Amino acid sequence: MANGDQVQSHHVATTLNYWDDPGDGLPPTPIFIGKGRISNERPHRSHPFVVTDISGVEDQYSLDSHGFQYIQHESQEKGFTDEQAIRQTYYEECKKLLKATTGAASVHIFNHKVRRGPTQWHHLGLKNLANRGPVTRTHVDQSYAGAELRLRYEYPNDADELVKKRYQIINIWRPIEPILKDPIAVAGAPSVPDADLVAAIMVEDDFHGESWVVRYNPHHQWYYKHGMTPRDVLLIKCFDSDTAVARRALHSAFEDPVYRDAESRQSIEVRCLVCYDD
Repeated sequence: MANGDQVQSHHVATTLNYWDDPGDGLPPTPIFIGKGRISNERPHRSHPFVVTDISGVEDQYSLDSHGFQYIQHESQEKGFTDEQAIRQTYYEECKKLLKATTGAASVHIFNHKVRRGPTQWHHLGLKNLANRGPVTRTHVDQSYAGAELRLRYEYPNDADELVKKRYQIINIWRPIEPILKDPIAVAGAPSVPDADLVAAIMVEDDFHGESWVVRYNPHHQWYYKHGMTPRDVLLIKCFDSDTAVARRALHSAFEDPVYRDAESRQSIEVRCLVCYDD
């Protein structure tokens, strides 16, 4: 921090929602996304946590050490209301940003989500994707097997060769307006053993994938950056084929009681397949 400036931390005592295993021995209920709506009927239970504000010490957390990384980047896009501009201008920005940050050989973007809706958007019924809001359930977008399913879906002709080299799935998460209500938290990968992750089916249109839901563990360590602005970009690693580094980061929106009545959060996340030459 320049000139010895110190950032006033804003740690948050809150709750995070974990999969509530019904104990029937069955896998988690599948999620279906498509035709303008999402169905998510998995039972979850809230558990108390303190989410640590790492403002001012973000450089202590990286994709390889913790599974997430905060960086600064100014985008040409501001409102994120034009789908064509997002897919052309912003996608190119994201590819360049990830290549510069990771040293990857190629970046393929397979979708994006803009969120402007209320916290409890899942319950809005028909066309609830038009009111897409924050996801307040702990999860990882792809399981280890699900990452390969996505790779093979996106690269049907090249996947047999690509799986022999390092590849990742990384989400690029950015505020559209400054974030106070429903900020996003990430759990440090070293605090989350694989035993806490449960594979769960997720079907989106014609893609049949697999994600992780999460068993509660009080030792999970959760972090966020308070007051993120559109210049603050969060990279969330969902998968890494390299087993010597952090391979995935749980994430979830959470409630900060101080800002419960603030305007709904606006954010965009871009999902990327990141491939390397070795």
